[in-house]
Amino acid sequence: MTIRPIRLFGDPVLRQKAAPVVDFDAELRGLVADLTDTMLDANGGGIAAPQIGVGLRVFTYIFEDQIGHVVNPVVEVVGDEEQFGREGCLSIPGVPMDCRRHMYVVTTGFDMHGEPLRLQGSGRLSMIIEHETDHLDGILFVDRLDPENRAAAEAAIRDAEWSGGVVPEIRVSPHGPLRVTG
Repeated sequence: MTIRPIRLFGDPVLRQKAAPVVDFDAELRGLVADLTDTMLDANGGGIAAPQIGVGLRVFTYIFEDQIGHVVNPVVEVVGDEEQFGREGCLSIPGVPMDCRRHMYVVTTGFDMHGEPLRLQGSGRLSMIIEHETDHLDGILFVDRLDPENRAAAEAAIRDAEWSGGVVPEIRVSPHGPLRVTG
């Protein structure tokens, strides 16, 4: 379909909660195609609709050559195990940081035709699912960073050519950073 411009950190659409999809129609199928083409063109692991300026609860992903999408995702954490790994964002280019995520998640939602789907993720796929679902709630991965990594992200964003030396507000996620227990 179409490769769309990716909205960058500081664009207000990235901080808004996306609306649930109610119409599973040709327009939605076009959106999924545009998201997929944009994600692949940008060499990303996933992309959410708000990242191309569309306030709907849809994301696409690619993991181990499997391309998929989820409409109206609901994520359930499985177990207490966590992971700490490098994470980046197409809307914050060139600023990968170590971020803490859950090791296992199960996502339920729908495909673009309105059929129910269930996606289980562990490791990297879990990170992608959580990252993209956060976008649908107006949360960016930098919001989940610990204070040290948040400060490093702010410095990297300030130095990034695309930011013009300005660092938009990095919030503390309402869900907070994950903590290692034990």
